[in-house]
Amino acid sequence: MLKPHHPSIVELSKTLSVLPGVHGVNLSLYEVDQQTETVKITIEGENLDYEEVKDSIENLGAVVHSIDEIAAGKRLVEEVETLQER
Repeated sequence: MLKPHHPSIVELSKTLSVLPGVHGVNLSLYEVDQQTETVKITIEGENLDYEEVKDSIENLGAVVHSIDEIAAGKRLVEEVETLQER
């Protein structure tokens, strides 16, 4: 995710943590440019509404660049290396 310097990652994490279904939020700052910050966000919870999460992020002036992993269902499926990845 790309965000302006303000709001801080603390403010962003607080905003996301109170959304319905969110059990936890983890933000990691990866890069700081002159006007923006690159941040990785991990959100865990039940019945998360992606549009609501995205809208909350965008309302704070940030942009979602990509979604790199999704886990869904009644239990977590562990990722394993396949023959194609070797």
